[in-house]
Amino acid sequence: MAELLLEVKNLKKYFSTPRGMLHAVDNVTFNIEKGKTIGIVGESGCGKSTLGKTLMRLHTATSGQVLYKGADIAAMPLKEFKQKYRSNIQMIFQDPYASLDPRMSVLQLVEEPIRVQNPKMSKSEVTSQAKNMMELVGLAKRLEGSYPHELDGGRRQRIGIARALSLHPEFIVCDEPVSALDVSIQAQILNLLQDLQRDRGLTYMFITHDMSVVKHISDDIAVMYLGQMIEKCKADEIFKHTIHPYSQALLSAIPIPNAHVKHERMVLKGELTSPINPKPCCRFAARCPYATDRCFGEEPVLRELKPGHSVACHFAEQFVKE
Repeated sequence: MAELLLEVKNLKKYFSTPRGMLHAVDNVTFNIEKGKTIGIVGESGCGKSTLGKTLMRLHTATSGQVLYKGADIAAMPLKEFKQKYRSNIQMIFQDPYASLDPRMSVLQLVEEPIRVQNPKMSKSEVTSQAKNMMELVGLAKRLEGSYPHELDGGRRQRIGIARALSLHPEFIVCDEPVSALDVSIQAQILNLLQDLQRDRGLTYMFITHDMSVVKHISDDIAVMYLGQMIEKCKADEIFKHTIHPYSQALLSAIPIPNAHVKHERMVLKGELTSPINPKPCCRFAARCPYATDRCFGEEPVLRELKPGHSVACHFAEQFVKE
């Protein structure tokens, strides 16, 4: 049986606003096995990045558990988390330029996390480790003295990957690491992440809005909508047997590079439900073509419909395809 590295149970993250409580992450539960990748997908504003930042303790969870090897890292004091677990859990940010200090050279940027987490390490050791990391992610030696604004997006993102890897983590949150890059550069970064996972046994949570990207890299896929997880299963399963109407709409948006193949888009109509003080109903109901009165008055629960395939929909059975 595969080893569970991370268990997330009923995780919630709410933000106080003048109009009420914004439910950014609402009662999310999932597991990640060691050495595997779970893809978190959904449109902008669904809570994907907030979920990742809450796991990283960049946001404090409102309630729920985040068990890393059995230890609840969401409940422990922040100082204890930084001392014991910060090195093991790292993040690659969406915008490589915004996440890098423009006043620091490439070598200094890669050295920084090593120096902060290892204050007793000599300067020569820090520099040696940083150079090894640069080589590992494909950053040429000649770029050591360069600054972020002098580099393209692909090289900047490699700096972000090198910084995350420099502390030898086991788990990395990848927050849309290729969304700001050209398609050819995207492929290079995705291949690099997969090579590093294979060689180092890394575990990823890969956040994206691009279904074609998540198919390429994920073992499991979870679909989020307005803070909630609405479908979760193996990557191959969701592309073969999509159940939730929102997941169907996401998949229908993937372009097919063949002019002779008839492709029907599922166009969603209606307004997004407000995530502030949401009513106990299906949050997708206002845009769902199959919604009934029950959907507007009762919140569906994420339930296992088939082995390993969970869906939050009152009428999920009618969408099951053999």
